[in-house]
Amino acid sequence: MQKELHPESYRKVIFRDINANVSWLGKSCAKTRDTDTFEDGNEYPLIKLEISSESHPFFTGKMQFVDTAGRIDKFNKKFGKSRFAKKTEEEGEPAQEEA
Repeated sequence: MQKELHPESYRKVIFRDINANVSWLGKSCAKTRDTDTFEDGNEYPLIKLEISSESHPFFTGKMQFVDTAGRIDKFNKKFGKSRFAKKTEEEGEPAQEEA
């Protein structure tokens, strides 16, 4: 194995799936500002996950509603008046509408 290939800052951290509210202890070198106390009473850095095997539909067999319409509206509000959108309208091409 090559020397000095892997980071030396590995430490124990708490991984928490915020959708399933499940936590487990693992090792990571990812930076985080949050800390929390684990079941063993010690305080560790906290890494929040939006999805893991505890909440993913493939592993749970349950479907969850994802607010895609809200995400699309937020995207259009932020980038709808971009340079590309104006160029498309000027060329006479019809703007794409949501289904």
